[in-house]
Amino acid sequence: MNFKQFPYTKKGMANPTVVFETDKGKFSAVIFEKEAPITSGNFLELVKKGFYNGLTFHRYEPGFVVQGGDPKGDGTGGSGQKIPLEIVPNLKHDLGALSMARTNDPNSATSQFFIVVGDAHFLDGKYAVFGQLSSGADIAMQLRKGDKMKKVYTEE
Repeated sequence: MNFKQFPYTKKGMANPTVVFETDKGKFSAVIFEKEAPITSGNFLELVKKGFYNGLTFHRYEPGFVVQGGDPKGDGTGGSGQKIPLEIVPNLKHDLGALSMARTNDPNSATSQFFIVVGDAHFLDGKYAVFGQLSSGADIAMQLRKGDKMKKVYTEE
């Protein structure tokens, strides 16, 4: 299986911030491009293309996660491009972490991601953390199934 390669961030550059404008309000997350270049590169490329604009959060598990990024809206879709599992030991599934969703195949992540809204440390070492909420966490924690990502973009 061939995986798409993403460029590493140049040394000394700050990690980018992505802004999510949703039905519930706006929140942002720092994306760990330097620490997790494959996963964050995939995510940032999709953001740049406007892939997430208009998609919904299709899954909400109280005290666990809220998940989005599926163009089908039912948890079965993706971008058509799979990436390999990228585990960074010091990136944990702490409250507010962004992580890539996948199937049972560790190398099946595509466009779906989740935001940790509760206890998810049992996912550490199994799913790729690539970001952390940096503002508007109260908004992100209110997200539920069916809430829409009106616009997702990088902060300039």
